[in-house]
Amino acid sequence: MNFLVIPDKFKGSLTALEVISVVEKTIIKKYPDALVKSVIASDGGDGFLEAILELEEVEKKELEALDPLGRPINSYYLFNKKKGEAYIELANTSGLVLLNENELDPLRTSTYGTGIQIKDALKSGATKIYIGLGGSATNDGGIGIANALGYRFLDRKGEELPPIGASLSDIVKIDFTELNNKLNNCSFYAVNDVINPLYGKDGATFVYGEQKGANEISLEHLESGLRNLDQVVKDNMHLENAMIKGAGAAGGAAYGLMTFLGAKFMGGTSFILEKAGVPHYIQNEKVDYLITGEGKIDSQSLQGKLIDGVLELSKSNQIPVIAICGILEIDKEALYKMGVSKILEIRDKTKPLSYNMENAAELLEKGLKDMF
Repeated sequence: MNFLVIPDKFKGSLTALEVISVVEKTIIKKYPDALVKSVIASDGGDGFLEAILELEEVEKKELEALDPLGRPINSYYLFNKKKGEAYIELANTSGLVLLNENELDPLRTSTYGTGIQIKDALKSGATKIYIGLGGSATNDGGIGIANALGYRFLDRKGEELPPIGASLSDIVKIDFTELNNKLNNCSFYAVNDVINPLYGKDGATFVYGEQKGANEISLEHLESGLRNLDQVVKDNMHLENAMIKGAGAAGGAAYGLMTFLGAKFMGGTSFILEKAGVPHYIQNEKVDYLITGEGKIDSQSLQGKLIDGVLELSKSNQIPVIAICGILEIDKEALYKMGVSKILEIRDKTKPLSYNMENAAELLEKGLKDMF
């Protein structure tokens, strides 16, 4: 038997590496002669740097940046000096995981900290910068990143606005006079699998804003702000990027990267799997099962996230897929229609969430034993 294991993390419970460890151990107990190949994957969100560390010869570049609320934070990115390539994870400085629940407010948060990392990578000599998107606490359309690199966003009085979500509606002009002089020497890549546009019912605000702390009033404010940003960009820069698939990733940070840095979009899952040599491996080895999963499988899991990418890979190679998760919040039939062969939800429904989070490894091992 030949198993290929490509899981995401179980957020708050198990890292992708820990999931792999449990799956490998359980399979080998059941099938001692089995071949198990594993890949730490990422769709560009949380865990992007962890995946790169396993695949590239890189060094950690540590620096002080700012968190989503503008507070000093120790952060890092990865740098391959030989290739001149930097890898940045937006969630590292602008992520939900950095805030307490009572601090969540996309009107006040900013991607400025991610811009600080990009600025440092440019200073280090990067000529290619890959920014993994996802898990953001922001909905600023990427103006935080842009501001850190010299763009200034002005109101009707010509005064500079703070690069936060609440400012989007007040922007009337973009000033380019102080841009970082190294921007033209670097190629940028926004790495993510999300397909949402910048605004609209399927856009950044209405799909992801609530989980970032937005209420009904702030959702409307943010949506109006992103529409205004797009109009100002059209007037000042003659660019129309809002409706491009993926522009809404990370609260519109993808839109900002494309608009202000000329970034190209790259699929997160395919990017990591290509680096890991997975397509080549599948073509040269007979894989009996492909195992993937994440902490919670819901409707968003099938909108360009890791599982969706893995399913695309399996379809083209006719490999049965086993999907594992802590919590299943989507009808099983929808997953079967997408190509999943077996589904394993590991939680004990008789126990509270805290129990399931703390005992995720044991529950995963038990569920796999019962499945195999």
